[in-house]
Amino acid sequence: MIRPKRNSKGFNLVETLVAGAILSGTVLTVGAISTRALTGTKLNRQYETAASLIDKQLSLIDYMGIDQFVELGQTEGVFEDFEPGYQWQATTEYQGVDSLYLVTLTVTWVDRNRPYSLSAQTMFDGESTYVEAGTAQE
Repeated sequence: MIRPKRNSKGFNLVETLVAGAILSGTVLTVGAISTRALTGTKLNRQYETAASLIDKQLSLIDYMGIDQFVELGQTEGVFEDFEPGYQWQATTEYQGVDSLYLVTLTVTWVDRNRPYSLSAQTMFDGESTYVEAGTAQE
């Protein structure tokens, strides 16, 4: 007996299931990549904010003078206008040279119960206490 030729058009069930599985895997992969990219962007923005706050605080120290900053003794504080809460801490170390200080400023913050920090170091020159022998007033 001769079977008539079947003109099969379309997809069978196995082909449809395989295509669906491939499509689902692709969608999940793209979603995971997008989530990581957004998380990385958010963390990068927080580091940029911390760097900007370090620059702001160092400019304030430079404006008021390192000698007055050391006299005040305020070596830590909170930036209240920013989320998440950024805290700063400054340490000064006299370098043994006339009025030269090494200043280390660290900004810390917590995001999703994980602590982050960014530090910067610079040197500040205070008011000189050096007096030349010939210029002393009598």
